[in-house]
Amino acid sequence: MIGFVKGKIDSIEEDRVIIDCNGIGYNIFIPGSVAGALINKEEAKLYTYLAVREDAMNLFGFLSKQDLDIFKKLITVSGIGPKGGLSIMSVMTTDDLRLAILSGDDKAISKAPGIGSKTAQKVIVELKDKVKFEDTLFNDTLAANMASPDNDVSKEAVMALVALGYSQQESARAVKSVEGENLDVEAIIKEALRKMI
Repeated sequence: MIGFVKGKIDSIEEDRVIIDCNGIGYNIFIPGSVAGALINKEEAKLYTYLAVREDAMNLFGFLSKQDLDIFKKLITVSGIGPKGGLSIMSVMTTDDLRLAILSGDDKAISKAPGIGSKTAQKVIVELKDKVKFEDTLFNDTLAANMASPDNDVSKEAVMALVALGYSQQESARAVKSVEGENLDVEAIIKEALRKMI
């Protein structure tokens, strides 16, 4: 219903911002990372989701369409409402969340306040098929590299490094940094490990 809100920032709190849009103050719930990004700005444009319940209508806002998209996916998981989705997105970036889902890292997701291990596992099970590795981009170069035909090999290598205890981000960066074409998973992992040590 409301695709985005753009206007002057009236006030910011830890979990919400009020944006003055032509004399109307929109109260928008936001993740902590968004609050930090807006702290020294006068204006903001937030992509929004309107949650309608019997007793309330709440707006939830994000800096990018990708963030909004993953939020919408999160709230389709049974047991996670908009506040739960916001809680997860306050402790994880969209890329980190996608990687956690793809690698089955429920511990990272359960660091969010109010999200237990069982709920985190439910997020992974219900969203694994809805999240693509290609969407997990740290930059445009990584996007180009990971969208190559060897994507499955790169994905497998990242998963293996995560299983060895490395974070999703450092694993993806290490795999991306490995030069050379037509390497198999084992070769990519060895090279990536060499660069990480």
